[in-house]
Amino acid sequence: MKGARRPELRLPPLEPWTGGELEPDGDYDGVEFREADLAGQDGAGARFMDCVLTGCAVDEATLSRARVLDSVLTGLRGIGTDLAEATLRDVELLDPRLGGTQLHGAVLERVVIRGGKIDYLNLREARLKDVVFEGCVLAEPDFAGARLERVEFVDCALKEADFRSATLKDVDLRGAAPLEITRGLDRLSGALITPGQLLDLAPALAAEMGIRVGP
Repeated sequence: MKGARRPELRLPPLEPWTGGELEPDGDYDGVEFREADLAGQDGAGARFMDCVLTGCAVDEATLSRARVLDSVLTGLRGIGTDLAEATLRDVELLDPRLGGTQLHGAVLERVVIRGGKIDYLNLREARLKDVVFEGCVLAEPDFAGARLERVEFVDCALKEADFRSATLKDVDLRGAAPLEITRGLDRLSGALITPGQLLDLAPALAAEMGIRVGP
């Protein structure tokens, strides 16, 4: 199994964000957003290159089709952030506290998500390549229809995940504890799990295959 390639970030000197509103299709290059309140703002289609966002509020922020490149996002918090069809490439997302984040149809490449908790993460029809979930809690993530290649779960809680119609290649689930998959067990071809995880999933696998287990 091939391991995920992690981002290698070398950020330039940054200019502090001076406030105001995000702009649709805006261009933010080498900007530091610190404790910024971006809640409800519209940055659809914007490009963030070599940026740092620290402790920012992103409740109901519209960032659909945004491009986040070579950037570090630390301590983001918010409910209902819209990142549908966004591109995240060479990004570190650290200690997020997010709920209902919309990443359906998004492209994630060389992304590390470390620490924190994300509830109801919507990754339907997304493409994930070289992505690492490390030391974080994912509650009811939705990977339905997504394509995952070289994705690793390291010391990560994966609760009630949905993998319906997903395609997996070189996906390492051994570090997921607990590993709870409510839908899409038949799509785990291409994943690597431990013997213990197989035993834990056995009842659900039997039910998925219509096998009755009795004395």
